Amino acid sequence: MATRYWIASLPVHTSASAHWNRLRESISKNSFDTLLYRFNTPDLRVGTLDSLLALSDDLVKSNAFIEGVTHKIRRQIEELEKASGVEVGALTVDGVPVDSYLTRFDWDEGKYPTMSPLREIVDSIHVQVAKIEDDMKVRAAEYSNIRSQLNAINRKQSGSLAVRDLSNLVNPEDIVASEHLVTLLAVVPKYSQKDWLSSYETLTTFVVPRSAKKLHEDNEYALYTVTLFRKVADNFRNNAREKGFQIREFEYSPEAQESRKQEFEKLIQDQESKRRSLLQWCYASYGEVFSSWMHFCAVRVFAESILRYGLPPQFLAVVLAPSVKSEKKVRGILEELCGNVNSSYWKSEDEVGLAGIGGEAEAHPYVSFTINLV
Repeated sequence: MATRYWIASLPVHTSASAHWNRLRESISKNSFDTLLYRFNTPDLRVGTLDSLLALSDDLVKSNAFIEGVTHKIRRQIEELEKASGVEVGALTVDGVPVDSYLTRFDWDEGKYPTMSPLREIVDSIHVQVAKIEDDMKVRAAEYSNIRSQLNAINRKQSGSLAVRDLSNLVNPEDIVASEHLVTLLAVVPKYSQKDWLSSYETLTTFVVPRSAKKLHEDNEYALYTVTLFRKVADNFRNNAREKGFQIREFEYSPEAQESRKQEFEKLIQDQESKRRSLLQWCYASYGEVFSSWMHFCAVRVFAESILRYGLPPQFLAVVLAPSVKSEKKVRGILEELCGNVNSSYWKSEDEVGLAGIGGEAEAHPYVSFTINLV
């Protein structure tokens, strides 16, 4: 599937069918690897020249917005599928692959009546796409919030002993808790363990001899328990901190641990539910926005062709997908089929970077703009 297309229009002086046949013959002969299709633009309501000129000022901005929303949804789909290790499914419009929808575009008269003013059609498309973008922001934020909560829990579970949750590293038998005795958890730098073992009993009075027990070790720290009298616990904490040992606040509670476990499992379920819901919405909304984008392109090529070639509307709209190496050759073919309409003017002005009607970066003697599917 090609991912980069041109939508172009050429002025027609006699027969659109004859012009189409000439274009097909020339492309087939000189750039046989270029995909070429007619772009079905309906007879839209022209309105006044002033209204067309005013509309043309907004067409490029609106196109950039609609195209941007299309790509946002596509990237969201890729991110959601990647999260589950699945390849991105086919992007479609009502079950039709997007490239086929573009190359075989057919105007939806029921949704966008051709007798409506062009401004009304463009505004309707813009409002619809903006609403979808707002909806996506809300849905994506809900999903992101759950992911952030899970990431925070995972960081606590997988961080160093200085910061991580210790509940799954401590067993009931590791803790002594009575009226007079208490067990503290000490985080000791990995390479200071000898110092710890030789000094912890003397950090304060009333430390239970040989009560230190290693529970866990990571790349940076070791986790030890130490038992002592409650009345000297604060003094022990202060002296341990001066020696570079961290006493972690910890209270063993099976109920709290079970509650955290259930909360974590629920968050995992909620994340997957939100992911599936958002993914389903994105696939459906991508098709809706892409369809709106193609209808917008039809309005754009119609309006720009009127402004470029004049009235009555007589032009041939086409979709092409030339390879990079064929682009220059195809541009030449399109220019040749334009005849002499302002050709020398555009050639000379192109040298100083004249922007085309509607603000295109490149200038040509015919209407042309690019559609990037990715």
